[in-house]
Amino acid sequence: MNDHEVHEECLRLLRDGMPDPAPDTFDEERDFLPLGRDMDGDVAVVTFLHQWSGAGVDPFIEGRTFHRRDGEWMGLGGGGGSAPYEPLVRRSSGEMGRYLYKYGTGRTVRNANRLLPWGAKWVNEARLRASAEVTRVRVGKRLLNVPAHGHIVVVWGARRGPVLEALAADGSVLDTLDLDRPSVPARSDA
Repeated sequence: MNDHEVHEECLRLLRDGMPDPAPDTFDEERDFLPLGRDMDGDVAVVTFLHQWSGAGVDPFIEGRTFHRRDGEWMGLGGGGGSAPYEPLVRRSSGEMGRYLYKYGTGRTVRNANRLLPWGAKWVNEARLRASAEVTRVRVGKRLLNVPAHGHIVVVWGARRGPVLEALAADGSVLDTLDLDRPSVPARSDA
């Protein structure tokens, strides 16, 4: 896999949406698996699970952010980190210690071509895992369906991060998570 292939796949996912149902195994031809996508106005993010064949190389999750200018999605950059243990296995809230677990964040500048250093506008992303009890996540007025693997990604361009609501199948709110606040460590039974 090269950077151009991943970029083209991101553009396809932004245009066509995520596959339904979400893929849960790697294709023989690719070492990356699309996990999630989110769009908020003129900003978007796409995440992938990467797995290379080879000893000692752990899978990781990468997020790439985009900004729409003149009707076209422009890549801004991204980053990633280690994937959770058994990344495609969904866990209960008891196993996770909560309904929503934030395991990664990222931030890219969307107006890098400005002349002066102040006035930067940012595109923020958060990579999360939803427990098995969560079917959807509300982000403001947007509703994100949680795929079978439980990974979701949220993007925003505002100064403040959104408050997320984890929803059960009946629509009841199981939990809230403020993306502007640090994550609270999981409960401990000790």
